[in-house]
Amino acid sequence: MFFKLRTVIAFVAVTMAVSVVGTLVATENWVVKRLDDGLPVSGSAAAAQGGLSAKETAKLGAVMELIESNYYKDVKRDEVINGAIAGMITSLDDPYSVYMEKDTAKHFSETVDGSFTGIGAEVTMENGKVIVISAIKDSPAERAGLLPKDVLLSVNGEKLNGLKLNDAVTKIRGPRGTKAKLEIQRTGVGKPIRLELVRDDIDVETVYASMKEGGVGLIEIRQFSMNTAERFEDELKRLEEQGMKGLVIDVRNNPGGVLPVVEKIVEPFIAKGKTIVQVESRDGRRQATESEGAGRAYPIAVLTNEGSASASEILAGALQQSAGAVLVGEKTFGKGTVQVSFNKTIGDGSIVKMTIAKWLTPNGTWVHGKGVEPDVKIAPPAVYKAARLSRTETLRKDQLGDDVRSLQLMLTAIGYKTDRSDGYFSEKTESAVKQYQQTAGIPVTGVVDTATADALERDVVKWIREERNDVQLNKALGIVREKLTKAAS
Repeated sequence: MFFKLRTVIAFVAVTMAVSVVGTLVATENWVVKRLDDGLPVSGSAAAAQGGLSAKETAKLGAVMELIESNYYKDVKRDEVINGAIAGMITSLDDPYSVYMEKDTAKHFSETVDGSFTGIGAEVTMENGKVIVISAIKDSPAERAGLLPKDVLLSVNGEKLNGLKLNDAVTKIRGPRGTKAKLEIQRTGVGKPIRLELVRDDIDVETVYASMKEGGVGLIEIRQFSMNTAERFEDELKRLEEQGMKGLVIDVRNNPGGVLPVVEKIVEPFIAKGKTIVQVESRDGRRQATESEGAGRAYPIAVLTNEGSASASEILAGALQQSAGAVLVGEKTFGKGTVQVSFNKTIGDGSIVKMTIAKWLTPNGTWVHGKGVEPDVKIAPPAVYKAARLSRTETLRKDQLGDDVRSLQLMLTAIGYKTDRSDGYFSEKTESAVKQYQQTAGIPVTGVVDTATADALERDVVKWIREERNDVQLNKALGIVREKLTKAAS
């Protein structure tokens, strides 16, 4: 969760969220007001007023003097100061607390009102590793097959391990049309996967709505930015005016955003007086946000997966526990802390973003590191997690490896059955390749060269995008329709 009056998500300019799964949005003024209102943010005011003791100031000053007087080469004073501040924040051992120098911080001051250039993925730092939270829908990252929990090892040959997250993101940043060659580690895959992405403008429209069979509405929320609540309200009203009888809200691969926005979105579905979310300080005191809404009589289902983080988890928990919604899909990411962006205190354009509290679901559950469990668990087809074919060599009979396993998953998904999916290029796999090549108008060799790999991946992407193959969505729609049938009988 991330406090700031303007949406601060790092796919603005970079499209990589620097350890910012945004959820709570405010400034230091917001913190002061909430302190006055009784929000349990222990120590924030004291820290702002206390600062360093005379002894601590003298110690830091002595070290600075030693560096300037004795270090073997000249140093830039501001770089040493910035390094000291960054070290203080790093010592907290919290991936969501970071110090951003002026040049980096300016990227966090832009709104997400238009399209921005990047690869379209949101990441965090865990144990020194750059971890993918989710790929933005229809972004280069999603099209390349980047998945939640993937570990980014390098970009364009430059290792990311050991870097600060801001520095790692800088290496991924680049103008539209340039290439980002990523090396990733994926659970269950033996060798690192290599993906080549072309940076592009990212569509940041956040709400997509449609009416499905049986009067069931579908609203997909891709992130929670400043205008998302208004867009959601407009689409909800439109669907209700069309006679909507039930609703599915899809927050799969939604990395989060702004807390007041998600509160505004869920409030109409939650009866007055029921809890939306709780915030807990380090001393254990809690403050609950209670709904002023009227609730809705129609059934609701919420779609989640491992890429549903932070604000998405607040929505899922609130609707499940306070509105009776059914959660469908996979366990969420598990990000349950609250950050504040402090910029006025420093005053030079740099920012300290610091974790100041936990957030909890209405019943008091802290989802951090655990996620929100769905009521109805259903995984996507196996091909969703198949890595792109590396194209480092042609694939042929009797070969063994992760590329062959991905090949088998792809062929099976689009209707060309193989006898196995363990990565051994069997005779049946060769036969399936030949059948595909014949259908695709490619020379029938049974060998997977670049032309075959390119055509196959295009057809797989097309298959995945067909709604009839989205088993999670169809399950959620079916649950809502079943509830409507039971209510009518």
